[in-house]
Amino acid sequence: MTGTTVDRTVGRADAGSGHGGAGYALRTATADDLGGARAVMLDTVYRDLKSGYVPRWHADIIDPETAYLRPERCTLLVVEHLGEIVATGAVRDRGPQAPPNPQWVADRFPSGTTAQLCRIYVRPEHRRHGLARQLVRELGGFAARAGGYTALYLHTDPAVPGAEPFWRSLAREVCDERTLPGGGQGIVHFELPMPLLGAARTPAQ
Repeated sequence: MTGTTVDRTVGRADAGSGHGGAGYALRTATADDLGGARAVMLDTVYRDLKSGYVPRWHADIIDPETAYLRPERCTLLVVEHLGEIVATGAVRDRGPQAPPNPQWVADRFPSGTTAQLCRIYVRPEHRRHGLARQLVRELGGFAARAGGYTALYLHTDPAVPGAEPFWRSLAREVCDERTLPGGGQGIVHFELPMPLLGAARTPAQ
């Protein structure tokens, strides 16, 4: 993969959670992490997204090595806690496709120059430790270092508890499909600012 690998201690102390701030390690995934990462992703699409596994949407979950580890400008990050993978986040080198997304959204974020953030999932018992924010920061840094990307894009399902306010705190709305005739897919498209190389790191929030 292009750019440096990531290996950091992350998370913040939360005395009421039973986990504390210690013991969270964020790193670039290896082949040994794929089983744990796949479990986090599948549990999320069944429990939170309630879609279950849909091959045309989730092929990358079944084969994350091909999707994220092999391409030079893609990456998969994981967060480990006490030997268990508890969170994931990835960058893929293609933008939203039309259909099912609106054509103007696809045109704005073409594949090749768009870094799409995806699979940013945290197991429920490990939320509220700043893990998702740290994943977003590291993924944005990877996209900046990879070169050739001019946009940082993602979409989210607002039906997932906490997803919409989280992304609105970090990103700018591009299209809320709920406002389209017929409601579209019901998802919200966002763009994040591309990090500047050499910018000072922001502590985990």
